[in-house]
Amino acid sequence: MENLNLNIRIDDESGFCFGVVSAIQKAEKELAESGELYCLGEIVHNDEEVKRLETQGMVNISKQDLQNIKNKTILFRAHGEPPVSYEVAMKNGNRIIDASCPIILKLQKRFRESFEKGETIYLYGKPNHPEVIGLNGQIGNKAVVFGHLEDLDLKKIPKKITIYSQTTMSIENFYAIVGKLEESGIEVTIKDTICRQVSHREPRLRLFSRKFNKIVFVAGKHSSNGSVLYNVCLHENPNTFFVSSPEEIQGSWFKKDDSVGICGATSTPMWLMKNVELKLLSL
Repeated sequence: MENLNLNIRIDDESGFCFGVVSAIQKAEKELAESGELYCLGEIVHNDEEVKRLETQGMVNISKQDLQNIKNKTILFRAHGEPPVSYEVAMKNGNRIIDASCPIILKLQKRFRESFEKGETIYLYGKPNHPEVIGLNGQIGNKAVVFGHLEDLDLKKIPKKITIYSQTTMSIENFYAIVGKLEESGIEVTIKDTICRQVSHREPRLRLFSRKFNKIVFVAGKHSSNGSVLYNVCLHENPNTFFVSSPEEIQGSWFKKDDSVGICGATSTPMWLMKNVELKLLSL
């Protein structure tokens, strides 16, 4: 079979954000020293990276598992945790490696301060996302969490609210929602807590996606940020393909001499994008 001779470029702005880089570095350091580490939830929403760390001795555990694990070392990932996770881990004599992203820790503090002031808090985010669970847990789950404006009954919303956002949500959608709430006569105190390391990738990816015949977007299937950024690419370039591993790539997607851009989420490791490049070069 004739080689497709694809012209390939990896987006050098893609890959892990600093919070994920820090968490993985802490995990690797502990694994190198002790060969064992328990991680509460997946360290990053990328199956390939999780598998890589598992081969080094990392064990993923659930909140239910946490109840029974004693005298071990447990890593809290970058997404942040509610206070109850710390209480349970310490009660059982565990050592905690806290890899919560500094941006998340600052957001949790702001969240608590708003609540202590008596503000009515609405949180734009995915209800089951670990960051959202960690945030709402700071205030006894008293915030109203919603993923879409349609989830809310505008007639039942108080006349004055404070609105926060999960850090990885779309900045455009966030402000569109704020606009609709204000149009409905609601006084909104805006707490723009979207991570700029994430939101700044959107305009860069728009430009990147236009430069190629085809785009291969690499991310874990459960990555919230991956879903947002994939749709950014797809909007700009209809020939955008989502993959989680090189094995998912199909030669039928490409024509001879196509230009192909490879990019990914803040939870996508650069080594995985390079493996995707190798797969494409073999076509």
